[in-house]
Amino acid sequence: MKYKNAFDILPDELLHEIQKYIEGEALYIPKSKERKKWGEGSGARTYFTERNEEIRNKFFKKISIDDLAEEYGLSTETIRKIVYK
Repeated sequence: MKYKNAFDILPDELLHEIQKYIEGEALYIPKSKERKKWGEGSGARTYFTERNEEIRNKFFKKISIDDLAEEYGLSTETIRKIVYK
């Protein structure tokens, strides 16, 4: 995070108003954008959603939990959580 001098950025009126509340200290101003949820930027969220849907579909086509665990490299307990959710 880079620090910027408020004197160089803010209009005088706004700077004087802020100085009424805080002066000579660091002030953090958060981004106005909403944070992305886990995995949205990398595509991991989409990947796991699609994978889990595929696992559910195979389970309902009578593929056993043990076979699904072997195929996807997951524990049988994880497969159960996915299919019974």
